[in-house]
Amino acid sequence: MSKKAILGPLLILLGAYLLLGQGTGMNSGMIFAYFWASLFILPLGLFFHWMYFSMTHGRMPGLLIPGGLLVTVALVCQISMLFNSWDVMWPGFILAPAIGLLEFYFFGGRNRWLLIPINVLTVISLLFFAVFSIEALTTRTFMEQPLLAFVLIGLGALLLIPFNKKAKASKF
Repeated sequence: MSKKAILGPLLILLGAYLLLGQGTGMNSGMIFAYFWASLFILPLGLFFHWMYFSMTHGRMPGLLIPGGLLVTVALVCQISMLFNSWDVMWPGFILAPAIGLLEFYFFGGRNRWLLIPINVLTVISLLFFAVFSIEALTTRTFMEQPLLAFVLIGLGALLLIPFNKKAKASKF
């Protein structure tokens, strides 16, 4: 891997942090606090992928299971740390083994029985993602701001307006 392949994503993450955390200071402790997943977990997952594709030349697909798992966990943890969204992102930990097994399925001989745990874990994870994302969106968007009041007032006003011809004709 080239230096650009490693330095590029790190600079993008650092820039995103600086953009999102305007007004806060930056020190080495904060870098480790916010980017521990990208500094420690992600390189290990990429190392497993590198070993499979470069060192073994595709002869040991079992390396992809921990590689896919660690890359997915690193992405979940990094997004959760940057946006403080652990309450929404935790189903990614259920999705992580499914991603590792899916990589093993594609590169390892396509054993169809692997699709059962892959699909079960993926469906459970997506279900939890949907439920907790909708819950987070409604509580953060509607319940903490007067937007819910405006929506309810608008719906009530729509219910009072007659839309059929019979209601308009009987009114006059």
